[in-house]
Amino acid sequence: MKKDEILALPSMPAAGPSYPRGPYRFVNREYMIIMYESDRDAVRHAVPEPLEPDSSNQVFYEWIKMPDSSGFGDYTESGVVIPCHYKGEPMNFVAQMYLDDDPPIAAGREIWGFPKKYAHPKMEVVEDTLTGTLHYAGQLIAMGSMAYKWENLSRDAAKTLASMHKTQCNLKLIPDVDGRPAIAQLVAYNLTEVTVKGSWISPARLHLIPHINAPVADLPIKRITGGRHFIADLTLPFGRVLHDYLK
Repeated sequence: MKKDEILALPSMPAAGPSYPRGPYRFVNREYMIIMYESDRDAVRHAVPEPLEPDSSNQVFYEWIKMPDSSGFGDYTESGVVIPCHYKGEPMNFVAQMYLDDDPPIAAGREIWGFPKKYAHPKMEVVEDTLTGTLHYAGQLIAMGSMAYKWENLSRDAAKTLASMHKTQCNLKLIPDVDGRPAIAQLVAYNLTEVTVKGSWISPARLHLIPHINAPVADLPIKRITGGRHFIADLTLPFGRVLHDYLK
């Protein structure tokens, strides 16, 4: 294999790359987000400097179903997102993610630094209830529920669209061959080509169970403020370095 062939590969392994070159298009991506107030010290500990947590101490617990994802297929993920600021700019820090498909785990970690681990999230409609569960290593660690399509926001999709255009941020950590950090960055990215197909809100409930390898419960629930459910098409483009810890 020649140098030009090596540099043309989109990902490892060379014999069968784990994912193609992006950007990546998602069709009918479905979100269930339960918003709650958490402990101030726990939120501060989960958010890396120089990011500053939002003064509301708010946390978003999410389930996302992705039935049509270019290069990645059909999968579901679940995790924790924390509203914060960087030099005054509002953004969302992605703190934990758990999903059931290898290509987006590999691509997410290697390109943008998404904090992805393999687990078994599930999002489904059961009778009149939108439900989400997350199992890790055979144990239930998260369970959420919303009333299905309780209040329709589709006539005014601007708020949902604005939330999806908000800057997202990940902590990307990749070691060098000697074990020392090769990459230590805050990576920012913004979704593009977003079309909101439906949006709803309802009261919600969330139960988090402590687990050493999936510590979603380390951000304890003080007060649940509501639930959001929406469906959209979007493109995930490449990101940019917001802050480099090694410089």
